[in-house]
Amino acid sequence: MRTGTLLIHSEGSIDNVTGALSTPIYQASTYHQFDIDNFGKYDYSRSGNPTRDVLENLIAELEGGDRGFAFASGMAAICSVLSIFSAGDHIVICGDVYGGTYRAVTKLFSRFAIEHTFVDASNLQEIEGAIKENTKAIYLETPSNPLLKVTDIREAVKIAKKSAALVIVDNTFMSPLLQKPLELGADIVVHSATKFIGGHSDVISGLVVTKDKEISDRVYQVQNTFGAVLGPQDCWLLIRGLKTLKVRLIEAQKSAEALVKWLSQREDVEKVYYPSLEGHPGREVHLSQAKGGGAVFSFKFKDIGKTKYFLKYINNAAVAVSLGGVETIVSYPVKMSHAAIPREEREKLGVTDTLIRVSVGLEDIEDLIESFEKAII
Repeated sequence: MRTGTLLIHSEGSIDNVTGALSTPIYQASTYHQFDIDNFGKYDYSRSGNPTRDVLENLIAELEGGDRGFAFASGMAAICSVLSIFSAGDHIVICGDVYGGTYRAVTKLFSRFAIEHTFVDASNLQEIEGAIKENTKAIYLETPSNPLLKVTDIREAVKIAKKSAALVIVDNTFMSPLLQKPLELGADIVVHSATKFIGGHSDVISGLVVTKDKEISDRVYQVQNTFGAVLGPQDCWLLIRGLKTLKVRLIEAQKSAEALVKWLSQREDVEKVYYPSLEGHPGREVHLSQAKGGGAVFSFKFKDIGKTKYFLKYINNAAVAVSLGGVETIVSYPVKMSHAAIPREEREKLGVTDTLIRVSVGLEDIEDLIESFEKAII
């Protein structure tokens, strides 16, 4: 079954009891046991909930994995995955990673003696050069946030296998509609499902998919122990959001391509970052592992004055954190998504004061271009 069909007709999409086409919301914390010697499938909703099961099974099917897990936020998902590692383990991480992940690695997991090395993951030699005897994982974003750097997942997997390390891919920007890292050899996929999967800027959530049972058991132990699970109402919102993922993301991607082309021709724009743009580093690799450039891009003005003017006067778009909603969202990474990264480190990465990230929504493209033009002096 193809992804677009699976989004709508997955296992559990029709309720087995009533035939309802909308998954029931099981707003229950605990469950009666009819036989004390043989408990039923559910006993306490931290450990499992029927509504959450439908979502977790769906995301596992979409990513082609063994098991899915739903968490209370994208960061809960990321931190839960990182919690399967132990003191003394080492993780290689892409340098321009999401600021929340950077904060978790440098401020939280470093306290538990989990080591890390940041690398330019678009350079496979840097990944290979960072591998140590105690390296247990390579953590990637491709395309990365916010510079849309591309990592060859297949080649990163080859490097990881030499040292029996896992490959973890944050697939938030692409979603399983456009990219399936597990099919490329990765071991774990994480999503901030707040973004394109939810799609309406109304739910905070995270999803994880694991490749095999051994890894699934490790992640489930953390999920059940920490208890940072997604509630049934929010699970229902994600199930509903996934049903329209194809039409939303394909339409937004089409508009992103048009907006990127328009901005690339502007003399006052210094650079545009978009993985399927002609001349973008890693473009061929990206298009070999993903179905299009997605709906997120970044660009830089030539000076800070133009940057601030744009952020003040842009309309038909929200100036806000996050991405992946039906509305176009314009973000300022140095004060939003990447504020947790020290200025010196940000600037080394290219995350400067003139960088703007755009998540294109479902507005008419003519109105978006007109709004952008009016906000550029």
